[in-house]
Amino acid sequence: MDIQDIKNRFGIIGNSPLLNRAIDVAWQVAPTDISVLIQGESGSGKEVFSHIIHQLSARKHGPFIAVNCGAIPEGTIDSELFGHEKGSFTGAHEARKGYFEVVDGGTIFLDEVGELPLGTQARLLRVLETGEYIRVGSSKVQKTNVRVVAATNVDVYEAVKKGKFREDLYYRLNTVPLRIPSLRERKEDINLLFRKFIVDFSDKYRSPGVQLTPDAQETLMNYSWPGNVRQLKNIAEQIAVLEKERVVNAAILSKYLPIEQPVSSLPVFVKDAGKEDFSERDLLYKVLFDMKKDMVDLKKLVVELLKEGVNPGTYEQNSPYIDQLYDEVMPSAPPTLTIHNPNQGSKSNDYMSYDDQEAEEVEESLSLVEKESDLIKKALKKHKGKRKAAARELGISERTLYRKIKDLNLD
Repeated sequence: MDIQDIKNRFGIIGNSPLLNRAIDVAWQVAPTDISVLIQGESGSGKEVFSHIIHQLSARKHGPFIAVNCGAIPEGTIDSELFGHEKGSFTGAHEARKGYFEVVDGGTIFLDEVGELPLGTQARLLRVLETGEYIRVGSSKVQKTNVRVVAATNVDVYEAVKKGKFREDLYYRLNTVPLRIPSLRERKEDINLLFRKFIVDFSDKYRSPGVQLTPDAQETLMNYSWPGNVRQLKNIAEQIAVLEKERVVNAAILSKYLPIEQPVSSLPVFVKDAGKEDFSERDLLYKVLFDMKKDMVDLKKLVVELLKEGVNPGTYEQNSPYIDQLYDEVMPSAPPTLTIHNPNQGSKSNDYMSYDDQEAEEVEESLSLVEKESDLIKKALKKHKGKRKAAARELGISERTLYRKIKDLNLD
């Protein structure tokens, strides 16, 4: 038997060197009993290679079962693989054999093995190393003689580095790595595969055959095929059933191909594996910046309200804070304070406004020292020289007030 015989037997189409290499590895490893890890993208044909390994092995007369680990809920995966005893969990009305018990003497194909929970990975490692397992809800050790062929469409080594896959299990499964090439890596096989699928579907649906023009063949070869052979087969079936034109050019073919997303030319942050992930810190910065913006908007609203009219007593008490607001939200246009004189015909006896042309303008001092001194004097006067009460009014400690009185020579 040679590689072409294997292709004919298992319906494999293509002459790509990468494909031939994968078939050769499967052929050589099949007679042994070691574990195999098949790696390849979704739709590239990993399950076909598991059948090659089983059918060309000494276990070919034994049972074979394919298990999609990603399709089984995490809470039941242990029961599915290793079985359970009656009453071991809610709904376990009777004892049940697991796949490793049912397939004893045969081959089990664990597809999407990277989706297994860490606890199940530990159980699987024990089966691989000793052939022993324990049913869920039991304490009795059982033996099995099963060959494991695993497959994954993710980079398991990257999962190991992230702590999502056990390193010891990875090396135990990866005794012989087998990589299936993606369809875009075997462009020379695309048109051959398409013709085969079109013939099959035309026979199945009793529709006329389809021919591709040279530009359509070029379009097929240049498409990225993210779904690999599975996607190509799906497109061929659509054309065989739906297309009225039996000579398909590039324009017609493009209607059946999903639009590929253009690659963005914008700069992208590339994470350095040696540095920490800054996503949480960036999120915190964004929250803080949004809070700052909200505070600025609030200050602007206060300033607008002050423009409408402020009681003089209120202003005298809070003038430093009002000035600070203006400095923060309107630094380029500091306010000019004006006081209405009741004798000049104002409608209000006692209020302040800004930029009133009929009012007397009073330019306020911007000296911090003078303002601080003025506030301390007012507080002391208000509380009749009681420094403890004055300090409470100013929002500072009594000790700080003593120091400021001394520094400002207010004795």
